[in-house]
Amino acid sequence: MAEVLIIRLSAIGDVAMTIPAIYSAARANPSDSFTILTQTFLLPVFINRPKNVKLIGIHTKSSEKSLKGFLRFASALVQYRYDVVLDLHCVIRSRIIDWMFRLRGRSVFMLDKMRKEKRRLVRKPPKDIRPLPDITTLYAEVFHAGGIYFDKTFVSLYDEHPLNRSIIREIAGEKTGRWVGIAPFARYRGKIYPLKQMEKVVELLSREERISIFLFGAKGEEERTLGEWASRYGNTRSVAGRYSLDQELALISQLNVLLCMDSANMHFASLVGTKVISIWGATHPYTGFYGYRQPPELAIQTTLPCRPCSIFGKKPCYRGDWACMTRITPESVASKVGEFLERKVGDEK
Repeated sequence: MAEVLIIRLSAIGDVAMTIPAIYSAARANPSDSFTILTQTFLLPVFINRPKNVKLIGIHTKSSEKSLKGFLRFASALVQYRYDVVLDLHCVIRSRIIDWMFRLRGRSVFMLDKMRKEKRRLVRKPPKDIRPLPDITTLYAEVFHAGGIYFDKTFVSLYDEHPLNRSIIREIAGEKTGRWVGIAPFARYRGKIYPLKQMEKVVELLSREERISIFLFGAKGEEERTLGEWASRYGNTRSVAGRYSLDQELALISQLNVLLCMDSANMHFASLVGTKVISIWGATHPYTGFYGYRQPPELAIQTTLPCRPCSIFGKKPCYRGDWACMTRITPESVASKVGEFLERKVGDEK
């Protein structure tokens, strides 16, 4: 029986993408124990986990933010006798933990972040665009390097633990027609479809009486914006800032489709088996961060020689016009959603 420590401290989407590898590994190796170290506020993502998966939370925004606080935490952590440490993050904090475990003779295996390949992908044109391995595959390679073998059998967070549908009834009532989720925000501008254009998408979809629209976002400004949209258009409601993460995951699992950015919501939907239509601007599915088991044809993107120009969407547009987003028309986005829903109806007949 091996004791395995898995480190992935952030960000939300990257932590979510560890789940297919971790849950698959845990189920394939039931005699081993797997402990996940991540931010405390991200622990609710790991719902319905296998019995041999445990959690440890760290507060790098508060008590473990300072070097002194972090070293105190790391010193306590290395007292546990983990046989193998899998670093799925490879940042300064995780490397300090790696080093401390190595001093104690523990085996440590780290993620290959493919930095050189990513730099080639986002350089200015001319360039050759080739897909990189998806991040869940790279995570799995770290497990395999550590002698933990498995196939990615993960399907959904609700695959072995069926959803309690009373939760959905409390949040959204009985389902009628088609439920479409829209999550229009992301961390950086390079990932966000212009809000005026996205509002037009909401307007176009709200005209269809058979469609109920749920708007997802965070508390604060996002919540206010989505509340205004919901007040303007029929069949539309905002759930931003109203529910816990596990409740939002439950609701997302019941959507017919989620329209979103290259964001954490894409990965949340992927974890509950919901299809995603995603809009891509400065970033690109080829960087390896596409949703787990999402069909590539559901990605909406423009063909420009400068794309992708950023891995995380943080860089400013060197063209100055954000053409990668603004050239995508609201009508084409709404049409993509409508075509998907019609195709799903045909598949169900």
